[in-house]
Amino acid sequence: MRNLIGLLWNEWKTVEDQIEGLSLELERISAADLGCTRIREIPGIGPIVATAIVAAIGNGAAGVVPRQYSTGGKARLLGISKRGNVYLRKILIHGARAAVLRIKRDRAPIGAWLDALDARAPKNVVIVAMANKLARIAWAVLSSGEPYRPNSNMVIAS
Repeated sequence: MRNLIGLLWNEWKTVEDQIEGLSLELERISAADLGCTRIREIPGIGPIVATAIVAAIGNGAAGVVPRQYSTGGKARLLGISKRGNVYLRKILIHGARAAVLRIKRDRAPIGAWLDALDARAPKNVVIVAMANKLARIAWAVLSSGEPYRPNSNMVIAS
């Protein structure tokens, strides 16, 4: 039994070392890419999410835009659907979960919007809405080519 546990422990350590090496490589790739460095300024987007977004949509000019329905001069922005890149959607939701739990809402520009949504919706709905907002912000930053500038007068009802 000790031999078996020793083998499993060594295997676990090997996998842990591989994960650490790959994480460092992702960090290096993310720091070297201009698009990744711009969208990493967005709360909830780290090196893993940034590299996945840039790999999936590039500079945002590939025709990949957030889904919307417009009629009669009114634009209605739609939520995250279950179509598209499953991995990207999953890591955006994980990043949004981290951001929702860790953002200092009294200091962050998006804090008032989060507080208002938190008061009327369940936690998972807030997280998915935040993921949707992160995807839209990341797309806007990549397609415009400008750095992320948090809006200090963000509309609460958006």
